[in-house]
Amino acid sequence: MIGKLKGRIDSTGTDWVMIDVGGVCYFASASARTLAGLPRAGEATELHTEMLVSQDNIRLIGFASNHEKEWFRLLLTVQGVGARVALAVLSIMSPNELASAIALQDKAKIGEANGVGKKLAERLVLELKDKVPKLGAVDVGLAQIGAELSANVPTAASDAVSALVNLGYGQSQAAMAVSAALKKTGTDQPPEKLIRAALKELATG
Repeated sequence: MIGKLKGRIDSTGTDWVMIDVGGVCYFASASARTLAGLPRAGEATELHTEMLVSQDNIRLIGFASNHEKEWFRLLLTVQGVGARVALAVLSIMSPNELASAIALQDKAKIGEANGVGKKLAERLVLELKDKVPKLGAVDVGLAQIGAELSANVPTAASDAVSALVNLGYGQSQAAMAVSAALKKTGTDQPPEKLIRAALKELATG
């Protein structure tokens, strides 16, 4: 099994890269985010890889980090998610952003990925919500806010998130800003103060 490639970029495409390792070129599919972070042709690079073997095909998938690779494997455990869809999800969100979206049950954000419809986005959130903490990728504050939002329990944090969403911010973006504000202001703040603090976080972020 090939777990990592170290060599030079030979060429790239919209969803693939060729890496020259000692004169042998390896072809690997990759997410748009991973491809965007690669150096130019001829320059040295390192790519974590996962080998997928089927009855009639062997292919390499490349990742910028082991964290992304772990998320790819986790996404494949969900019914209806193959390599193409998993890479599409990782193309629009970093592993930490994906973890936050799942913790916040932000199905709309996950549904922005090519090939992910409403039902599949719901399945992803449902099946992965309990597995996210094991990867250590989600902020505890975000997880708590996500639980409050899903339970429809009015709290200062959930009220602040709702207010920011009403102002036009995405739920994940709003929740991350409120979580950051909570770390600075403490957990006993009224919604008004949290909203102001979160807006500052959004302005500086």
